[in-house]
This record gives sequence, C-alpha cells and structure tokens, in this order.
Amino acid sequence: MSPTNSGNATDNGAGARVQDAAVSLLEQVRGELASLQLPLELPGAADARRTAARAAGQLDDYILPRYRSLDAPLLAVVGGSTGAGKSTLVNALAGHPVTRAGAIRPTTRQPVLLHHPADAAWFTSTRVLPTLARIHGALAGAGTPATRAGATPDPSAMQSLVLVADQAVPEGVALLDAPDVDSVADGNRQLASQLLAAADLWLFVTTGNRYADAVPWKLLVDAASRDILVAVVLDRVPPGAEDEVAADLRAMLTREGLAESKLFVVPETALDPLGMLPPAGTAPMAAWLGDIAADAAGRAEIARRTLNGTVRSLSGKVSALAEAARDQDDAGRQLSDDVTAAFTDAQARISKATSGGSLLRGEVLARWQDFVGTGDFFRALENGIGRVRDRIGAFFRGQPPPAVKVEAAIGMGLRAVIVDQASHAAEDADQRWRADPAGRALLGTDDLSGTTPGFPAEVAAEIRAWQGDVLAMIRAEGAAKRSQARWLSFGVNGLGVVLMITVFSLTGGLTGAEIGIAGGTAVVGQKVLEAVFGEDAVRRLAHEARQSLETRCTALLEHQQQRFLERIGPVLDGTAADRLEGLAVELAKLGEGA
Repeated sequence: MSPTNSGNATDNGAGARVQDAAVSLLEQVRGELASLQLPLELPGAADARRTAARAAGQLDDYILPRYRSLDAPLLAVVGGSTGAGKSTLVNALAGHPVTRAGAIRPTTRQPVLLHHPADAAWFTSTRVLPTLARIHGALAGAGTPATRAGATPDPSAMQSLVLVADQAVPEGVALLDAPDVDSVADGNRQLASQLLAAADLWLFVTTGNRYADAVPWKLLVDAASRDILVAVVLDRVPPGAEDEVAADLRAMLTREGLAESKLFVVPETALDPLGMLPPAGTAPMAAWLGDIAADAAGRAEIARRTLNGTVRSLSGKVSALAEAARDQDDAGRQLSDDVTAAFTDAQARISKATSGGSLLRGEVLARWQDFVGTGDFFRALENGIGRVRDRIGAFFRGQPPPAVKVEAAIGMGLRAVIVDQASHAAEDADQRWRADPAGRALLGTDDLSGTTPGFPAEVAAEIRAWQGDVLAMIRAEGAAKRSQARWLSFGVNGLGVVLMITVFSLTGGLTGAEIGIAGGTAVVGQKVLEAVFGEDAVRRLAHEARQSLETRCTALLEHQQQRFLERIGPVLDGTAADRLEGLAVELAKLGEGA
C-alpha cells in the first residue's frame, strides 16, 4: 500500500483506493492511541505514555497529512543544537536576513516556515502541524539585520508558526527554522522534537566541537529508524580541521545507519554587517535543495521513502505500546484479584458465621431463650409434635417478651459480623496494594484500610430489609394455608424470628456445651415451622431466607471493594492490547508497501 502519484486512470483509481485504505488504517491507529489507558505506574509506563502521545502527534502533524496530500511540497526542517547556527544558515539559504540570529540563547523561540509564494496554500491551512496557530510574517527590508516577528519570550509564541512567503525559496520545498533540540527551555525542546517528527527531510546543523553530543545523536538515530533523508551540516569548522572532523562525523553516521546522509561542511568565517554568511559557504547546500525542488519525481520518492519509514517506525511503537497495555492488563488483573480475594474471604467468613451456629451466642441466644422459654418448652418436644404445636400455640398466645427483641439482637449480631469482616477485608486489600508499586501509586495518600464512614448504617439498613424479606415470606406462605388461624396464632413476627434462628443454626460449628444449645435451638426452630407449614416448606423457606441474606451481604461487600477497583480503570479485558498488536502488523505491511 505504498503511496503513489502516477499512472493512468485505472492506476489512479486503484491508487486512490489504496490511499483511502491507508488513511482509514492510520485513522484507526490514531483513535486507539487517543483512547489508550495506561493508568498503572509500572516500570516504563511513563515512557509508554509519552510514546503514545508523540505517536498520536506525529500522525496528526505528518503521517495523515502526507497520505492525504501526497503531492504537497516537501517540508525541510532545519534543526540542531544550541548555538549551532541554524538561523544563520536559513538566512544564508534564503540569500537575505529572514530569521533572528544572535548570541542570546535561545534565539529561535518561535518557528519560522519559509515557503515559495506559490506553495502558500499548503501551509496556511492546518494540513500539517494543526496544533500550531498560523501567523503571517513579512520579509525584512533590504539592508535590515536579521529579525522576525515573534522572537519574544511570550509563552504563546511556542504554540504558533510564523509563515513567510519568499521568492528565494524554491517552489516545492519549504524551510522550517526549528528551536534548539537541547534548549534549556522545555517548551523549545518539545517543539523541536515535534517539528522534526513532521519533516519530510532534515537539515541537521551541528558544529565542529558539538557534533558528538548525545541529544542530537539520539534524534539522528530516530531519523535512521524512519529512513528519513538527512543532510548533516557541520558548521563553523576551524580552518584546517575540515577533513579530520568531517571524516570522524562520517564514520559516526555510518555506524548509526546514516551512511547515505549528505554531509555539508561550512568553515568558520566572519559574518557581514547583516549577520550573513558568505554565499560560497552554503552554495553546495543551496544547490542540493534546488535540485530536489526541480525534480518532481525525486520529491515524490523522498516523500514516499520518509512516509514509509515513518510508518514502519510507528509500527514498532504501536507494538511496544501493545506490550505496555498487556503489562497494564496483567498488573491490573493482579491488583483486582488481590481485592477480590480479600473480600471473597470476608464473604466466606460471614457465611460461616451465619450458618454454623456461631451467631447463636451471647445476646441472640439469651433473647431467643427468653422468647421461647428454656424449661418446659424443650421438655415438651419429647411428647410429640402435636402436643408441641398445642403448647407453642398456647405459649405464643400468652405474654412472652416481644419478638422484636430477638430481631434486634439478631440485627446487632449480624451487623457486628458483617462490619468486622468488611473492615478486615479492606485492611487486607490495602496491605496487598501497598506491597505492590502500582497499587501504592493508585492509593497515594488515601487510606482505604477501613470501611467507609456510613458503612455500619448501610449494613443496618440491609439487615432490616432482610428481616422484612423474611416476614414477607412468612406472610406469603401462611396466606396459602387452609387454616390461617393456626399460623396466625404464632404471629408473623414470632414465626419470622423462628425462621431466622433456623437459618443461623442449619449446620454445626460449635463445641462443648454449646452443641446442645445450638442443636436444641435448631430442633425447636425446625419443629415449630414444620408444625405450621410442613417439612418441605420449611426447607424451601430456609433456603430462600439464606439466599436473600447472602445476596445482601455480597452487595454490601462489593460496594466496599469497588473503592479499590474503580481506581484501576479499564485495563482488565486485554482487548486494547490485542487491537494494538493487530494494528502494528498492518502498519508494518503498509510501511513495506504491501
């Protein structure tokens, strides 16, 4: 799917379809990069976020505009180190003062784009570098030292691009004077990187004593990965050192995969009163640019080469981002599993406490014994269910302590169990996260080791709602009986309490003397309910009541664990990594012209 500009009508039609497919793919990649979430502070995550932002910016600034306008003029960005003489070089190529040059650093605070007047339409729009506002500049008058609009420390200047139409610039190639790549100002460095990433070709300016600096070479290596056409300008070389320095620089370029780069040497020389270099010093460079501008097929080849190389480089970045997204998924899943495990354990402990008889201690057991009696009531069980039913009916028609006391004791016991286990789960989850760098970053200074302030009240409300569920079950079951008088004689609240006690004593779990108490309690509850509703109905009612309680407990715990899970973000499904991997493969094919 290599971009093309030539061919007959049939070829042009096929080429347009290929171009449309390429643009569609690139727009899809842009959308994925925009939506990519890398919230966890894993090793390399910060670099991955920067990579994603820069890749998205390069798509906007260069790749998509170039695919959409394959015949647009080439953009040659003049970049380099602080004090390398970029602005002086641009003035020399134009043949007159255009941009500001001087000893105060940084001099290039606002990028200037020089273009032939016939190419104005390509650059006055936001076709390339759409995030930079356009400012229309004007050439200085004859004999005026090099100055330009926008050379002020105004921070807003860094978000704008000065456009200057100049007949001296060959049609088909525009020159962009970029800020220093190693500027002391962060904004300058970032803008320089952005502009170089949007270039069709580079004029990289360095000096005889700065050509081995690390920052420029990092950018040159990036240029090699993009297969961009690079011309390196070795500026201000002392007399007599030209051959030695040029040979050393050429060897470095070869080692870094830039053997084909054009190398121009500009000897150190005095500037004229207007700050201009002698024309002879830059004549070879001007001729080279002129040749490129005059060769339409050559310009198209340069555009194709840079574009394909940039897309291949983008493929590698997207592949690396897919790996970063996968790492985020794995780490997020682990953090989520840690929280889920803590609260699942809490759910299990609550279930055990509410089904093994252990809740029937203390206040709950005391209130239940007050309610049903402790002596004659239990002995009456030995005389058969018929007599038990009569005795229980008589008992409930008397003046026992109100069932609400048992309900209240059950509510207090339940609340204590649920709040305690939820607090334990929150502490456990908090500790697990603090043992993980990503988890610590998500927690920050927040303390999630306890429940939320309103949690006990939420628990109390859910328990009251559950007790209401139980009473509703009793009413519904009693309404279906032929003789309502019998179950009404026990009272809805009374039978509701019996059902709650039965739910809490369905299994064993106590030791010593408590076995007899809990076992007797279970027998009492079941016998009472079976006498009224029948054995099958009791089994069903107990199961439904149990399920209702567990559902409410689960909801309460999920609300508490959500405080942790919502901090992780949408990184758990793995689909973003899969999509990025697939797009990286498609980009590699596009970059190879497949």
